[in-house]
Amino acid sequence: MTPEPEPREYPFWTYEDLGLFIGSLIPIFFLAWVVVSIFPMPSPAVRALIYQSLVYVSLLGVMYLLVAWRYREPFWRSLCWVPFRLPFLCAAAGPALAFAISYLGGILRAPPVPSPIEALISDRRSVVVMMLFLTVVGPIFEELTFRGFLFPLLARTVGPWIGILLAALPFAVIHGPQYRWSWQQITLVGLAGVFFGVVRYKAKSTAAATLVHMGYNATFFIGFMVQKSLNIDM
Repeated sequence: MTPEPEPREYPFWTYEDLGLFIGSLIPIFFLAWVVVSIFPMPSPAVRALIYQSLVYVSLLGVMYLLVAWRYREPFWRSLCWVPFRLPFLCAAAGPALAFAISYLGGILRAPPVPSPIEALISDRRSVVVMMLFLTVVGPIFEELTFRGFLFPLLARTVGPWIGILLAALPFAVIHGPQYRWSWQQITLVGLAGVFFGVVRYKAKSTAAATLVHMGYNATFFIGFMVQKSLNIDM
């Protein structure tokens, strides 16, 4: 009888893989920029959306190669995209977190920053596209990257709680340009990232953190649309 292979230590990927992932960022950003520069786009908003989509898809492809192809392991299960308990609680936690972060933003006197969403919304179709992008595509990519791929490495090295904090740092930093590097806004995003990490750790599921993230983003998007509608009516 052929002996069964010993189970791999989790996570089975290494910091070398993380380095390869980080090393792919500049080439992917450049290639995405080349693509949107070559082909005509109807508007700068569409160009920005296509650029971001190309980056997300390419980075997910790199992550797939590093996790599934290199180690011959299932991609989604390896990144802990598995069923979880109490999905309704996770669904409710997203809006609750959004309200808590908004309240904390008032305490920190976070400066109002013009939303980049406004430039990307021109009609009903663009509203649907942006809603799907912000509430589905973005959370899935970000949670797979930060809580699915990065967090397990950090947790194995420094423990889960410090790993949660460390994974939230780059998550906050990538949102810096969106908020014009306001330290209050970046801190709030980082705190949201910590909460997503706690959900990922406690539920043992990246899908659970993604559901919370979706509800969080959806709440802010709905709030933005309501505010915009009120401003138009006035």
